[in-house]
Amino acid sequence: MSTQTHKKLLDQVRDLLRLKHYSIHTERTYCDWIARYVRYHGMKSRQELEDGEKKIEAFLTHLAVNEQVAPATQNQAMNALVFLYKQVLKTPLKATINAVRARKRLNLPVVLTREEVKHVMDVMQGVPQLVVKILYGCGLRISEAVRLRVKDIDYNMLQITVRKGKGDKDRITTFPKSVIPMLENHLAKVRQMHEMDLKDGYGSAYLPNALARKYARQQYEWHWQYVFPSSRLSTDPRSGTVRRHHIDPGSVNKAIKRAVKQTGIPKKVSAHTFRHSFATHLLERGTDIRTIQALLGHSDVATTMIYTHVLQQGGQGVPSPLDDL
Repeated sequence: MSTQTHKKLLDQVRDLLRLKHYSIHTERTYCDWIARYVRYHGMKSRQELEDGEKKIEAFLTHLAVNEQVAPATQNQAMNALVFLYKQVLKTPLKATINAVRARKRLNLPVVLTREEVKHVMDVMQGVPQLVVKILYGCGLRISEAVRLRVKDIDYNMLQITVRKGKGDKDRITTFPKSVIPMLENHLAKVRQMHEMDLKDGYGSAYLPNALARKYARQQYEWHWQYVFPSSRLSTDPRSGTVRRHHIDPGSVNKAIKRAVKQTGIPKKVSAHTFRHSFATHLLERGTDIRTIQALLGHSDVATTMIYTHVLQQGGQGVPSPLDDL
């Protein structure tokens, strides 16, 4: 019997995800969905994983009907379970899975006015303030902002290269000239911290895929370091290497919530709100929708078109008849 057979199911899942170079975030998400699936059916052995189509169908229906998850969440669970059966258990799903689909809703994004964006930024300080300026100034997702490397910023071309964004795609977006002095001051402090780490025998950055093996010294080079590194060293859960990872996105969202509360803005604001505001304000300035699509990294322009609905103020752009009285 192979060694893999003796391994716990989730350990096998993790091993294969790492072999296929999935991100640590995807690894945790897939393992969480598989664990929830096993708990839902009360499975105690691998034999109970058989007849997967019906079990997956029941679980996905439960998510849609009882937990009322969003369509994207239900699809995420489906992807995790398909990976389990096809890749880990080597049991292709032959029958069609006819689960009740989660109801798709058209939720307009929360958008701040320019004055509100400025107000929130003005009451923020330090690294969170700089991250928010990058979010709004470049239209980044929070995960893309915290994963920025020094080499991804081009001051001369005023652009940022987003590596392996959503859908595992690279893209180039705009970079605000006004943030350069603040960013350079921040990076000077980060470089000092990196040099201290090198002296202490650390200073390596996580490199994607097999680059760390192919270019052994590159992980210590300045241009590979995170723009927003953590304030403390931590152990990489995969390799066991002690290094400085990027900051936790949660810390930025907490700082945003404090700032919004302080300003008294009656809107539910998160890090993603600044990306929505970036797109909407570009539309207001007359920027072409296809250009905005490219800057945001949307695969389909229909996704970007949601911001045109935000601009239709007063209900489809129609003024109220009360204002004519």
